[in-house]
Amino acid sequence: MRCSIRQCFKTSLAIILLWFFIILKVPEEIEDVQNVPEALSGAGVWIYSLSHELASFMCHVSQAWLTVGITSVSRQGQGGLLDTLASLYHASSIAEQKRITVLVHLADSNSSWLRKTVLHISSLYSSQILAGQLLLIHAPSDAYPTVNHDQNELPQGQMYSKQNVDHAFLVSFATKLSTYFLLIEDDVFCAPNFVTHIHSKVINRKPHTWVLLEFSNMGFLGKLFHNRDLPLLARFLLLFHKERPLDWLIPHFRILLDQPNTILCRPFLFYHRLARFTLENKTLTAREKSPHGPDVLPGAVFTDMRHSGVHSPQEAYALDESFFWTYNVTTGNYWIVILNHPANLNRVQIRTGSIMDGKHILKKGQVELGYQPEGEPPNCTHFTLLGRLVQGQMDQIILKSIGYQVSCVKLTVNANQAGGLMIRHIYLWEGDALNGAADQS
Repeated sequence: MRCSIRQCFKTSLAIILLWFFIILKVPEEIEDVQNVPEALSGAGVWIYSLSHELASFMCHVSQAWLTVGITSVSRQGQGGLLDTLASLYHASSIAEQKRITVLVHLADSNSSWLRKTVLHISSLYSSQILAGQLLLIHAPSDAYPTVNHDQNELPQGQMYSKQNVDHAFLVSFATKLSTYFLLIEDDVFCAPNFVTHIHSKVINRKPHTWVLLEFSNMGFLGKLFHNRDLPLLARFLLLFHKERPLDWLIPHFRILLDQPNTILCRPFLFYHRLARFTLENKTLTAREKSPHGPDVLPGAVFTDMRHSGVHSPQEAYALDESFFWTYNVTTGNYWIVILNHPANLNRVQIRTGSIMDGKHILKKGQVELGYQPEGEPPNCTHFTLLGRLVQGQMDQIILKSIGYQVSCVKLTVNANQAGGLMIRHIYLWEGDALNGAADQS
């Protein structure tokens, strides 16, 4: 079917936008902040390397309700940006996706990573790119202050300096794309229907004024701004890019705009991912230890519950705010971690359901400890009942007689349950092997 001239023109421009990064131009002397507002005031200024037609097309892209802004750099062995985009689109309905524009600043000078990332994103999200719902931008190295752009060699001060400038470019470009701007990071996952939740919070805030709404209590993740404030934010970040990290500057920006108190919007909608596992390799290889907190003992996680691949079963076995999301569980369904080496456990804590409203708990379930794994993949040959969940929760000290040389911790569903189930975390504390051995003998 033949397209109209206008349709073909727009499609061609969108393809050009995909294969050639939008280049942002800022004053050579970034300290010359008097020139910053003029240099960053309009999209036509930023797009200097592309044709006038493409710049005009970008200036007339229909405005969305919300822009989701992400800055990303290369990280060895990690695909956080792709996982974040997958979570973002999986958590949004078709109707919600039409209300948002996703803006990604690829803020790394590594040309190989840039090329690979663009090719990968274009293969996965071509329809969103052609619809103008996903934009990729990149600022050239000479637009930055004189710093070493090797992410692995930057001292701390230069690291947050570059991060601040990265985000100044991001928010500057986003100014005219929408009514509201949401800042997230490139290593997160998103709660289902987060767009609708944010819209509801914004509506409920009226007629009260606000500068910043926070949908996460982690750093600068999940911060919502009015787009009208973004030019001021860009100037502020450039003014103080050498002075403080981004998560320190944003609260001060809020205070300067006369919002003295934090407005936390619960439940939180965005959570950091962990780097110690991937969806393809489901074996945990790292061991985390804190003096008083739980341990993450090396092992493998298995389940027969439904899962989408976005909120994976492994995320219940983590020390961050991630969680495992499943639905319509039945009697006998299980979640199990099989440890690489037997451990002496003295405490197990299980948390299910939402923190704020208590929904999506496991109503009837039990926890078992397993021993003497056999087979390939290994599974424990016998289990001991540790206890049953009470209102979806458990926090139990383990007797030394059953906590010695544990190889499996298993959560089992005891009754059919329709609807969603959130397993927030399964924490283990390691005990004293010698005392356990004596008690067992």
